Amino acid sequence: MALDISEFEAVGLISRCHWHLMDLSVEGITMNAKSLIVLSAIAGLLLAAVPVLAHHSFAAEFDSNQPMTVTGVVTKVEWMNPHTHFYIDVKDESGKVVNWDVETGSPNALSRRGWTRNSLKVGDTIVVDAFRAKDGSTLASARNVKLSDGRKIFAGSADDGSPDSKSGPTGSTKY
Repeated sequence: MALDISEFEAVGLISRCHWHLMDLSVEGITMNAKSLIVLSAIAGLLLAAVPVLAHHSFAAEFDSNQPMTVTGVVTKVEWMNPHTHFYIDVKDESGKVVNWDVETGSPNALSRRGWTRNSLKVGDTIVVDAFRAKDGSTLASARNVKLSDGRKIFAGSADDGSPDSKSGPTGSTKY
């Protein structure tokens, strides 16, 4: 069965459908575009905040009035930005083994001071001059590390705001 409509009616019907669909599309695109812009802005702000949260000043986290020296066995090395970390097992005064997280400068800064990825190996016994975290946790910021081969290498970052790091901490506490 054929539909009998005049050419004029067909053009008018198509025209009305076209504008109706255009109105929905424009509103839909506009709403989607607004949502996309808002979500992109939120994601951008969150991503921009990550480096700020991840990086900190020495004074924000470590106490320059709590220098310490620890001797321990390397259990793990994380050679990555923004700071290299290594972990050492240290015996406390009661003989209990405590694992310390020791933060150093960036891999690039360490490389300029003679460090390599292989300077510290799991199982090495080392001596670390460091500053303890303000929160009293087993986190420390290393100044100097005496490696198992006897070399003493500066481990801090020259621009981190810590006390004079060339000579290492003085009056340090032994753990």
